[in-house]
Amino acid sequence: MSSPARQPRVVAIRNAHPHLRFARPAVTAALAILDQHAARFRGGCPPGELSLAFLTDRSLAKIHADFMNDPTPTDVITFEGDAAAGLAGEICISADTAARFIRLKFKGPQTSRRRAKPTAEPSPFSEELMLYVVHGWLHLAGYDDLEPAKKRRMRAAEARAMKLLRTAQAVPAFKFIR
Repeated sequence: MSSPARQPRVVAIRNAHPHLRFARPAVTAALAILDQHAARFRGGCPPGELSLAFLTDRSLAKIHADFMNDPTPTDVITFEGDAAAGLAGEICISADTAARFIRLKFKGPQTSRRRAKPTAEPSPFSEELMLYVVHGWLHLAGYDDLEPAKKRRMRAAEARAMKLLRTAQAVPAFKFIR
């Protein structure tokens, strides 16, 4: 049995990172695919406008300090919305953290071989940054990752969501330009 058809959600995207480039419609399309398969993810992100903010480490660390009393950088911060106001929530994402993770993961000779082969597959950076979007979307769907058992369920849901997006060839092409 399929879930009832949802209206396409309004997605407000703010790119406040000076080195990040991407097509907003591609991000909106990826979120629409997640919304279409919401039944696989505890009903998905609540209805309403979803806000995404792509930020620097410094900007996200300030939000982390202001709202959670923790001044350290982090990868994703998710704020629940207000259903009565038609707001699903906001996902704040550090593009710097994704870029740093990929640099560390793929440093050395493997990086040059990886770049030498043209491919239709998403770049590791695109995958990592989209994983952060998925992570926030799953938080809004009710997933938590503060306890080991809940964290395992979150990671499994992330893997399912990313597989869904890869299969649909819907991982946006994020570029980090220096």
